[in-house]
Amino acid sequence: MSDNRNMFLAILLSIVVLFGWAAISERFFPTPKSNEPVSTAQQTDPAAPIADTPATLRDRAAVIAEGTRVAIRTPALSGSINLTGARIDDLLLLRHDETLKKDSPNVRLFSPSGTQGAYFAEFGWTGSSGLPNAETRWAANAPTLTPEQSVTLSWTNDAGQTFLIALSVDKDYLFTAKQSVVNKGGQALVARPYGLVARVGTGPDKSTFNAHTGPIGVFGGKTDYDNNYDDVDEAPNRQLDFRSKGGWIGFTDKYWLSALIPANDATFDGNFRGGGDQRYQAGVRGEPLAVGPGQTASTTMRLFAGAKEVDVLDRYQDDLGIVRLGSAIDWGWFEVIAKPIFHLLDWLFEKVGNLGVAIICLTILIRFVLFPIANKQYASMAKMRQVQPKMKALQERYKDDKLKLQQEMMELYKTEKVNPLAGCLPILLQIPIFYALYKTLFLVIDMRHQPFYLWIKDLSAPDPLTPVNLFGLLPFTPPTWIGIGVLPILLGITMWLQQKLNPQPLDEIQQKVFAILPWMFMIIMAPFAAGLQLYWTVNNIISIAQQWVLIRKHPAPAPEPAKAK
Repeated sequence: MSDNRNMFLAILLSIVVLFGWAAISERFFPTPKSNEPVSTAQQTDPAAPIADTPATLRDRAAVIAEGTRVAIRTPALSGSINLTGARIDDLLLLRHDETLKKDSPNVRLFSPSGTQGAYFAEFGWTGSSGLPNAETRWAANAPTLTPEQSVTLSWTNDAGQTFLIALSVDKDYLFTAKQSVVNKGGQALVARPYGLVARVGTGPDKSTFNAHTGPIGVFGGKTDYDNNYDDVDEAPNRQLDFRSKGGWIGFTDKYWLSALIPANDATFDGNFRGGGDQRYQAGVRGEPLAVGPGQTASTTMRLFAGAKEVDVLDRYQDDLGIVRLGSAIDWGWFEVIAKPIFHLLDWLFEKVGNLGVAIICLTILIRFVLFPIANKQYASMAKMRQVQPKMKALQERYKDDKLKLQQEMMELYKTEKVNPLAGCLPILLQIPIFYALYKTLFLVIDMRHQPFYLWIKDLSAPDPLTPVNLFGLLPFTPPTWIGIGVLPILLGITMWLQQKLNPQPLDEIQQKVFAILPWMFMIIMAPFAAGLQLYWTVNNIISIAQQWVLIRKHPAPAPEPAKAK
């Protein structure tokens, strides 16, 4: 087997990993169901409304200005809490902009009901009469919620029963809500605390086989990536129910997450609900609280609302014991490789100050680690080049006897001490590394909007410079499937040069297939992140240099002179 054949096999395996592994794994290695379903009747909660979709959307700024609100001010967040309904429905992410433009607004996560992209969180109680609801007007003991100053919302019903929501927030994206009931009346009450996140629409990103978006949660210690918005719509009564001790539930986009997190040791009922017209809700209900006259009862729940920054998620998971919060980033089956690759790339980025340079350094480091194996590969290739004239002679001699040809070829490999499979291992080792880098550049927000040099302004997006619009001279942006950028073109050229240094396959059909592979992959890689294109191109250049050195060290024998007739 020639090294070209090994490369062809590795490329096919890479395609399977990138585009088909998730589908295959779901069919043959399904994720075990770890949640405990409960009845729909038990879970239905009329006190937890799904976001409405009015016929006419209102201006967001006008809706925010007309209500009484508590401001939210942290290093990472800006927004407000609506005192009608105690809703956190106005939230901007200060560390992240919508686009690369200098005047780009910050990313908006939450928006009030009745406005474009309505999305909010709410805490309350369900159970007996006399409980606060979505129309309740709460009183606040402070005008602003900051990491240094908490805010307590309060409301008292006619029976003398006071309900309190003590809100605090840290410097990143974590809110803590302590819900208390103080019964100063003469009657007992039973109240069940709940939290909800409601949204209209399915968010900016579509769920794909390699990046889950939509409903997400951790139940029984397992992350549930199985349910999408369509599953909620198609469920009985448009509701999916779960019961778990510890975990969380919410909605994820490619880069953003909202998640309700009960106490780590608490058993909770969770559900996803659909209300038609793309209205969805993730809800949590804790255990009922029986509060007699003169008694007080409380429970605590957290809300994550922000960007899926790796270090932040891992810190909450490790320091606060939030089960598998880091799995909100869908690393896939190669998480054990993908996360170390991310941390190494992030460390290099911190040292060199440019993500593109960090990717080049990462490529060199990986090639250095794999050098002993790669050196054996290229030495084997050099031997293959040396025995290729003998292989051609055997092919001519036994062209009508395939079985005999295979036997003689194996004998030749044994005599010349050539291992045709020696080139497979380093290529196979590159596949999970390539996949891990793909996940890092595609999913991790830390890599979003990071520039390289010249025209590459965002290494997490495809190369924008393409000859299709004469490198930007024509005033239109072609679709990615035809807009082949400069980096994919360099990738194709370097693949072609690498092939020219490899031993050529003896079979003419294989020669034709390998001849079009570089240009086919130039088209396939065009829609991928520019950082991934940069990695592959630099990897090809290093391989070309190594092969050129080995070829000079082990030159192929000169062809035998033609015999006189």
